[in-house]
Amino acid sequence: MNEILMILGYIPWWGWLLVFLLLIGISDIFFNKKHTIVHNFPVVGHLRYFLESIGPELRQYIVASNRDELPFNRRERGWIYASAKNENNYEGFGTDQDIFSTHYIFINNALLPYKLPEDHPNRKNSGLIPCAKVMGSWNKRRRPYRPASVINVSAMSYGSLSAKAIESLNEGCKLSGAYHNTGEGGLSPYHLKGADVVFQIGTGYFGVRDEFGNFSMEKLVKLVKDNPEVRAIELKLSQGAKPGKGGVLPAAKISKEISEIRGVPMHKDVISPAYHTTFDTIEGMVDFVEEIAQATGLPTGIKSAVGNLKDWEILARIMQETDYGPDFISIDGGEGGTGAAPPSFADHVSLPWIYAFTDVYKIFQKYQLTDRIVFIASGRLGFPAKAAMAFALGADCINVAREAMMSIGCIQAQSCHTNTCPTGVATQNKWLQSGINVKDKAMRTNFYFVKFRKELLNISHASGYEHPCQFNTDDVDINLSDKNLAKTLATTFSYHKDKVNFASVKELVECSHLGGRLNLEHLQKTEKAID
Repeated sequence: MNEILMILGYIPWWGWLLVFLLLIGISDIFFNKKHTIVHNFPVVGHLRYFLESIGPELRQYIVASNRDELPFNRRERGWIYASAKNENNYEGFGTDQDIFSTHYIFINNALLPYKLPEDHPNRKNSGLIPCAKVMGSWNKRRRPYRPASVINVSAMSYGSLSAKAIESLNEGCKLSGAYHNTGEGGLSPYHLKGADVVFQIGTGYFGVRDEFGNFSMEKLVKLVKDNPEVRAIELKLSQGAKPGKGGVLPAAKISKEISEIRGVPMHKDVISPAYHTTFDTIEGMVDFVEEIAQATGLPTGIKSAVGNLKDWEILARIMQETDYGPDFISIDGGEGGTGAAPPSFADHVSLPWIYAFTDVYKIFQKYQLTDRIVFIASGRLGFPAKAAMAFALGADCINVAREAMMSIGCIQAQSCHTNTCPTGVATQNKWLQSGINVKDKAMRTNFYFVKFRKELLNISHASGYEHPCQFNTDDVDINLSDKNLAKTLATTFSYHKDKVNFASVKELVECSHLGGRLNLEHLQKTEKAID
């Protein structure tokens, strides 16, 4: 035995490496039953699968240009990261975008920009933009609500996102005055760090379901009573990435805490059905919305992707005839994607936001209902110029999801559905979450929102307006094709946005009894830090 050990001791390291590779080669040839490449090209065949596994990272950091990547290219991500870190988010030497590409937008600036009066609130807080409309005013809800910010966090559930990610977003929303949509996964302690909350009810009724999985109005009323932070209820009908598909939260992501919050068993995939069990007609849906609003006193709206327009026509007609219905409508574009979906759904089912929103807006305009509804836009709109375009088409608020995730560290690894998110944002892995510093990420969320609003306001002023709600469809041009060149949104989509009842930002701020939480002192500190 000693002699054998002495002989083995004389074998150099590269000898052991050759032995190791030889064993792998033998295994590949005689025992591999899955991969033809590995069998036909033993040892080196493994290199192909390794390169394939890191392909997204290679393209993201080495191969792709600033404009190549989707869903968000490097230039877009860079703007978000720089804004969130309160770094210089300007660019030098002019634009590197293809300004002649189809769907490229141009904001029509005024010859003379809007000049702020001496007593204007934005002289101290240039990122202050309350919503021009009030949710629940036309239906006379007991607790109407004016969002303190026109830019807010879209629906992303605790479970899909980590506890520290949700907490960071909520604290950041508190600092910036934005509201935080819970997503359909229920109200967690991490949503209750001081920001206004929009509670979303999905098809699984998580957090407000009985022991059989059915909706419980009693539990919803108690939730609203116990948590005054909840300012509105959103009934989710579908989402842009997978309308009519439902959703799955893998068992691997379900902790004891998530199980208790959602009211679901552990060690079992949680299924969100494609449909609601409390209603099966548009009339039933409107009645359900009204029942929730009456029971809770809160503005109640709906969220949906858009495809067939017949149902939207029915909804508008019912609202006109009955004089009740949703207080706000969130239109989610097919380019959305915080939920994992089959490629066939993500790529082809439901309209992109710009087509979806304009189709729906024209229907409600036909029935003279646009003044009753707060229109919320969602679908890769987390950038000031895109937000200005959305306001020009009729949006009253913008909800951002993946852009908000990036503000707290998301690197677009696209592994949200695998529970292996390397930044800890979209995973329940405790080790991966441990790298998130909540206070730091909350401040980054705050800076992203304030800088976003500040730049949006600057664009509004450059166009001669005090508030982005004053944008109209004549204020933005869009490239159609080489033959048609650029046309206004009004010409392209065949309507003029209805005028929003707006007097001044000062008046919006002074209506504090309707407004969301807004820490003006903190916003002033943020303003100084940005300057």
